[in-house]
Amino acid sequence: MQLKNIFFILFLSLSMVGRAQKIELSPLSEISVLTAGSGSELYSSFGHSAIRVQDPTLGIDSVYNYGAFDFTTPNFYTNFARGKLNYTLDRQRFPYFLLGYDYEKRWVKEQTLHLTLDERKALFQFLETNYLPQNRDYKYDFFYNNCATKIWDVLKKVYGDRLVFDENYLSESYTHRELIHQNVPSNSWSGFGIDLALGSVIDDIATPKEHMFLPEFIMKQLGKAQLGTKSLAAEPEEILSFEPVDNRPPFFLSPVFWLSLFLVSILIWTYLDFKSNTRRRWLDFILFFTTGIVGVVIIFLWFFTDHTATAGNFNILWAFPLNLIVAFIAAQKRGPNWVAKYALFLLALLGLTPVLWVFGVQVFSPLLILVWLALGARYFFLFWSYQTPKIA
Repeated sequence: MQLKNIFFILFLSLSMVGRAQKIELSPLSEISVLTAGSGSELYSSFGHSAIRVQDPTLGIDSVYNYGAFDFTTPNFYTNFARGKLNYTLDRQRFPYFLLGYDYEKRWVKEQTLHLTLDERKALFQFLETNYLPQNRDYKYDFFYNNCATKIWDVLKKVYGDRLVFDENYLSESYTHRELIHQNVPSNSWSGFGIDLALGSVIDDIATPKEHMFLPEFIMKQLGKAQLGTKSLAAEPEEILSFEPVDNRPPFFLSPVFWLSLFLVSILIWTYLDFKSNTRRRWLDFILFFTTGIVGVVIIFLWFFTDHTATAGNFNILWAFPLNLIVAFIAAQKRGPNWVAKYALFLLALLGLTPVLWVFGVQVFSPLLILVWLALGARYFFLFWSYQTPKIA
């Protein structure tokens, strides 16, 4: 029994010594940046970036991934909604990293970084230090602090002014919203929701550096940037390759189908109300209540979260928060006469919304035209109905 204890203590001591010693990469080591294509889920629609460290001498082949998060974190969904969610640096063996992308049929490309041994050692030690439990978490921001932007930020911290950004690596510049829609189609529920939630601040032309919230632009910049007098990275090489997959939903499941059906239904019900001199109060309640709820969510995202992209959201003009209260008044058989003036007020706000679009203040989802026509027709009818004493 005593002999076993001695071996255990000896093993523990050797393990502690091994951990205490700083791992030094060998001359055969290599560091590269991995870029993955988009997937079918919203969280994977924009691709992914990570750093790979290889050293056959030490048996290292690890991927450092700044795109991880923990669903078991307390108040996960609350923190996500408020823009206070922490992402974390994850480290995993390269074969396991690649396995997920192979399963999801997503292409992966690799760019080897042109680094000296000392430069590789410095980057590796930074990543190892950053991976310590007290260092690995960071506050996520979709545009300015994500898995892709972290790649450049890490390289800049390690190499400082020796790392030179190429301002001319873009053939064409885009707004943040246009960059989103290169990966998420407008005629998808994800694209429609994004256009509702994000404000006018994303309709400015993104700077060359701001384009790099998307992994494909990190990949382009790495191929152009300089580290001292040498190019930073080699041309991308394909590790996994798949045929592009069309992730667009079938037409009958798309927003344009259902919103067209919504418009036609509102127009038919409104025409029948007009012909029969009646008013479907349940319909007015649903329209007011729904637009009011959307307006409250917009207010919350704009003023009560840390999200940087939800400010200045003029969807609030047609999704007016006070509609949430007026919904209960409009549901009455005969509400106060000011409801007619309120309907005219909503019509004015509705008319102002496309004007802001035309003058470039904010780009709205084209699908909203169907919603605006439906709301406009019903608001006009509501105004008329309050001028008609005998309406039921």
